[in-house]
This record gives sequence, C-alpha cells and structure tokens, in this order.
Amino acid sequence: MNQYQLTVDSEQLQNLFHGNDQLATLVEEILNQILEAQVSEQLHAEPYERSDQRQGYRNGYRSRQLTTRVGALTLRVPQVRAGEFSTDLFARYQRNEQALVLTLMEMVVQGVSTRKVAAITDALCGKEFSKSTVSALCQHLDPLVQAWKDRSLAEQAYPFVVVDALVIRVREEERVVARSALIATGISQEGHRELLGLHIGSSESEASWGAFFAELTRRGLHGVDLVVSDDHAGLVKAIRQHFQGAVWQRCQTHFARNLLSSTPADLQREVLAHLHAITRAPDLPTARHLRDQFLTDYRARASAACAKLDEAFDDITAVLALPLAYRQRLRTTNGQERLNQEIRRRERVIRIFPNTASAVRLIGALLSEYHDQWATGKKYFDMTAYQQWQARPLQAVLPSMA
Repeated sequence: MNQYQLTVDSEQLQNLFHGNDQLATLVEEILNQILEAQVSEQLHAEPYERSDQRQGYRNGYRSRQLTTRVGALTLRVPQVRAGEFSTDLFARYQRNEQALVLTLMEMVVQGVSTRKVAAITDALCGKEFSKSTVSALCQHLDPLVQAWKDRSLAEQAYPFVVVDALVIRVREEERVVARSALIATGISQEGHRELLGLHIGSSESEASWGAFFAELTRRGLHGVDLVVSDDHAGLVKAIRQHFQGAVWQRCQTHFARNLLSSTPADLQREVLAHLHAITRAPDLPTARHLRDQFLTDYRARASAACAKLDEAFDDITAVLALPLAYRQRLRTTNGQERLNQEIRRRERVIRIFPNTASAVRLIGALLSEYHDQWATGKKYFDMTAYQQWQARPLQAVLPSMA
C-alpha cells in the first residue's frame, strides 16, 4: 500500500470546529495533496526535481468537481506532457453514483438526452466523452452489478420475503416502452435484511414474476415461510406457484386504500379506525371477533367495504400468527416502498432509460449498495423468538396458502 506524507494547515484544523463547510475544505486539501503525490509517483520525480528516473513532465492542472457526502469539492488534477495522468480517485464513487453518471452519458452519446442532462454530464464527467469511453466504464461497473444479481442464496434460509415492483420507461428499437423492475427483499435466518435480486420484466404479469421467482430459486433461495406483497393478481398467482407452503401476507396499507375506495366518504374515517383495530389485534380470535362486529355494524351502510374485508380477512391478518415482535415490519410493503422512492429519485433525472442494460446497471448498483449496508449493519430482527416459535408444529400455527 502506498504511503503519502500529507500536511494540514493549523488554521484549517481550527476552522474545522467553527463551520460545517470547513470539513469539505479540509477534505479538498487532502485530496489535492494525494493527487500531487500520485503524479510525482507516476513521473518518478517531484516538481522541478532533477532525476535520472524521471519519466515525464508536468503540464499544469485542470479543475475537476467531485461531489461527496461532505459537500462539493474542487480538485486540481495534474496534467502530464505526452501522456495522461491516471488516478483511481474519481472511480471511487459509490456504485449507484457511477451508474447514474454512466446512464446520463449513454443518453448523450445516443442523442436522446435533453439540454439539462447534457449539462449534468458535463459537470459530472467532463466536456468530452465517446461511446468507447462509456463502454470502458461499463466494463468496470457491469460485472459488479451482475455478480450481485447472480450470487448464491443457498448458504442460509430466508424466512421472510417482501416483493414489490415499479414501472420504468425504457427505449427499445426507437420506441419508448414501459417495463417493470421487480425487486425482492429477504430477511435471513440470522436476522439481517438483504436485497435478494432484481428482474426487469415486460410487465407485472404472472409470467414475469414467475421467471423472477424461478431465478431466485435457482440461486438457492429456500426456507421461505412468509411472503409480503400487494394484491396484484399475477404476482399472487406466481407466489402460490413458486412458494408452496408459505403464507401470503397482503400489504395492509394497499388494502386500506382499496377498502376506503369502496366506502362512503362520511364513513371513511371510522371505517379506517375499525380496520386498524382488526389488523393490530393481539391475536387471530380477537381479530375475527372485531371483523364480525364490523360486518354487523356496516353491512347496511357500506356493503361493498364489508364484502372486501370479509374476502381479504385471512390474507391481511396472516401476520398475526407470528410473534408480536415481527408483525409491525411485516404487515406492509412500506419498507420496500421507501427503497422504491430512492430509485425514483435517481430515475427522475433519467426519465427514459436509453436501454434495458442501463436500467439494470443503475437500479442494480443502487440495490447492491443498500444490500451491502444492510447485510453488514445492525440486524433487522432478533430471530430468537421466531426460532422458538418455528420449532412448534408448522400446521398448528401458520395456515397454508392453499
């Protein structure tokens, strides 16, 4: 490992404790010193040094903006005569930031970008880039994303799986088409939350979800006891086919919206309060009692809502069979929705992906970053209570989906 000798002005250290922008200034100074040390290492000579080992000469500097978590930095990148100074410093964006840059660059190269996107790429990537530049950068990032997508899931069981999708727009053969980004999150038997995979499907059809679930199974996904999702018909059919014996928990947030759409406006607030009482009941017998009371109270005034609740009751209360500690986070897909918002925040910059590969790269890079944070961070669940509960006869505590 190379060692660099860096110097920091005492005034900079003092200012560090008197303003939020001083940390960015300090980091900027350190990185500029690292760049200076790297060019000296590459040329085998310090500035103005006479050396028989010298392999080139400096040729001034160019400014380069680098956006980091401490703020925007302006770096002085050394230039070298009759050659190019190479540094891996700018390649050390997070994967999702690299993917965003690459996608924007592809849009400009393919001539489908807007003036705004061109300005963004100028700021992030420099003034000039070509198809070969984009291709070379993709060759570095794409294998990392693909390795995450193809990794084995066989090492441990994933008792809980949450699935969701979001619609994106992709340019294909001179047309802009809608595609579905299917995403699966799992909670392992050790209690860590992990992103299991990504699949770009033609739609949220049974076939697309089935292909995704088959892919996860081939990679070793096993031990699934509970699947949480919304009530999309194709998705539910695919869950029943590929996770036989597991229980399906219908997202309570999605169901609440659906129930209120069939409820008279003047009853919506009280109906929602009753629904929350049912879905947050301490046990299934209590939930059934509250359901029966609801049907009695509202059958005449909100018959459509009563029919929907009666039909969906088993699906929206499946989570009540689990120990209390696990119910709050598994009753909805809200955690997955928050992840989708992060994807949307980047996707809004793109608007239309230039091709499917760029969509996989951008979304996959973001998901792989979150996967690394989750898998190595604090446990999502303490699985002790679940393991004790799981030791009981399965048929006695968790009804089959069939």
